[in-house]
Amino acid sequence: MTDRKPDNAVEVAAAWLLDRFPDGLEERRLDGATELAVFTDDAGEAAVRDAFPDVRSEPVAPGWEDRWKELHRPVRAGGLWIGPPWLPPPTDEDVVVVDPGRAFGTGAHATTRACIELLARLERGSLLDAGCGSGVVAVAAARFGFAPVVAVDLDEVAVEVAALTALVNGVEIDARRADVLNDELPRTDVLVANIELGVVEQLLGRARSTVAVTSGYPAAAAPRAPGWVGVDRLELEGWAADVFVKQH
Repeated sequence: MTDRKPDNAVEVAAAWLLDRFPDGLEERRLDGATELAVFTDDAGEAAVRDAFPDVRSEPVAPGWEDRWKELHRPVRAGGLWIGPPWLPPPTDEDVVVVDPGRAFGTGAHATTRACIELLARLERGSLLDAGCGSGVVAVAAARFGFAPVVAVDLDEVAVEVAALTALVNGVEIDARRADVLNDELPRTDVLVANIELGVVEQLLGRARSTVAVTSGYPAAAAPRAPGWVGVDRLELEGWAADVFVKQH
């Protein structure tokens, strides 16, 4: 079944769907909007319809329980191959393996890839991934040589998955639960936040970092960040990511 969402709502809707349907989420760009699709049964369809009014359903052939794996294909960002564990990784590239299961973030979304591309351009140092989801950005940062890397999320499941993602990839991150808008943030050289635009703006107002990589919003938008100067921007598939430097 599918639900079409405008870009400014897709991240929230995708997180909601992945939380309830961790076996797979497909995302398609259609006429300036994003269509999200999940495989589910009658009870799952009813739950989606209760949450989202603009929904349509289509029957699927037998074997759909495993077919969701076909939706998750490897991507490349910042010189890294990023893919699921059931696909053989290349032997001649740096690799990040991400299981698209219980937490949001496979690496395939344009905002995630844009963040990773921008991180690859930065001077290495300590890093905070605020709203880490599956931990793919934090693990990519650790693979690039950022250290120490702290990954925080409000969702306990995301914290567990991020820690497991790091373990699987043989890198070290400090994954912990935190509310990025209320809890004290660690002081780091770099902050990365691939979240909804309003949250990014609030987060920049209280960040204790000198450089910030932000995304989670369409290319037509940009965070309003008093005290920060934009120094780089990358646009992919209608989405944007920015690099900000704090003014002294």
